[in-house]
Amino acid sequence: MAKAISKMTMSRRHASGSGSGDGEDTVQPAKNYLTPEGYARLKRELIHLLDTERPELVKVVSWAASNGDRSENGDYLYGKKRLREIDRRIHYLNKRLDNPVVVDPALRGETDQIFFGATVDYMDSDGDEHTVSIVGVDEVDPARGHVSWISPIAKALLKRRIGDEFEFVTPGGVDTLEITDVRYIPILGES
Repeated sequence: MAKAISKMTMSRRHASGSGSGDGEDTVQPAKNYLTPEGYARLKRELIHLLDTERPELVKVVSWAASNGDRSENGDYLYGKKRLREIDRRIHYLNKRLDNPVVVDPALRGETDQIFFGATVDYMDSDGDEHTVSIVGVDEVDPARGHVSWISPIAKALLKRRIGDEFEFVTPGGVDTLEITDVRYIPILGES
């Protein structure tokens, strides 16, 4: 049994990339790129949850708990469940806002190369024009053409230039895309 535990420990150390046994993970997390608007939206949501929604819910749960039997108290049960959801979201937002890389596309200047924050026009092989803006993973909004910088289309576009043609694998097969315009403008999210 000791050999089995030893092997498990060794494989965990190897998987974490450390191998030193000091318990620290040497693998760096992916960068959390955000536009200024995306950062502000996440910050507003966090402040709203901490300053408004959570305190109000704590009052409701406290009132419901004072009513006696909690096992059949809908206000108490729903309130506790919602409180856990809010706490989970607060934890997530804190982690996302802990060490962001805020990139303002409007400050990039004139370039025809595609980087994070670019708004890109491209044409597919049918001649249809498409526009996407490359944003952070917390800012994705397909209806507005906002795609994550780690999405397949963004990965295919990054570091390319106006006029580049390339093949892109889609669920419908391989398509040839041509980049027709690249611009760096403020990317506005929801109002």
